[in-house]
Amino acid sequence: MANLKDIRDRIKSVKSIQQVTNAMKMVAAAKMRRAQENMEKARPYSSRLAEMLESLIPEIDRSLMPELNIRPVERTLFVVITADRGMAGAFNHNVLRKAHHAIDAVGKDNSDILCVGKKACGYFKNRSYPITLEFMDFWNDLGYEHAMNLGLEIVSRFVKGEVDQVQVIYNRFINVARQEIKNDTFLPMSYNPEKKEESYIPDRLFEPSKEAVVKSIIPRYLNTQMWQYLLESNASEQAARMVAMENATSNARDMIKDLTLQFNKARQTAITTEMLEIVSGAEALS
Repeated sequence: MANLKDIRDRIKSVKSIQQVTNAMKMVAAAKMRRAQENMEKARPYSSRLAEMLESLIPEIDRSLMPELNIRPVERTLFVVITADRGMAGAFNHNVLRKAHHAIDAVGKDNSDILCVGKKACGYFKNRSYPITLEFMDFWNDLGYEHAMNLGLEIVSRFVKGEVDQVQVIYNRFINVARQEIKNDTFLPMSYNPEKKEESYIPDRLFEPSKEAVVKSIIPRYLNTQMWQYLLESNASEQAARMVAMENATSNARDMIKDLTLQFNKARQTAITTEMLEIVSGAEALS
């Protein structure tokens, strides 16, 4: 059994860790509330834009804009969105595992990777995967301009023909305790035929024309969709970190209870041993 000093030092160490994890939980909770609010405010706008485009794309010529051009997929750009930091449970691991499997299914030689977040960069660099571009150190100051810069880089590569398809792998926020890994096709833009009857209203009038409306909406939609991906991932990260730190704080509390019990048992054993030694010494003197 460990001596009293060792147990006392362990209790002190665990209490220090508990204070850190509790503070991190409080910070993550505050950040999560703001991130969740921003994400929920952006969802209606992005979903309405998507519905409108789904109703218009089947009615126009796809050669109107290069973003609509569907061609044989020879090279795929994977946009992997992770965090810059860990301590968020399986948040980063789940995204990276999903991305790894998707890239291997296409083939490493037929893939380009755009990493968002230090975790994705470090993961694929260590495995010698082809990283085309890196976006890091912006989550604390996340703004719409980051989505615009990211979207511009992605669309430019697709329009130039450097890649034939763009897939975005990220965490979608469901609730505080659950985040869903999504793999969305960002480009080329398509539509879901099953939703056509629900979303398309044939009595709509478009001024000046459907083609002009699509040309105006598509750039905004792509930027808004990328913004939504970043907001979803940011809210999911903070939620995952808050839950992970809450679990760590609870585990530290349980460990302190166990160590305190162990300390009391060791102290009682030491006291009993000392009493027996005193009694035995007294009897020997008498």
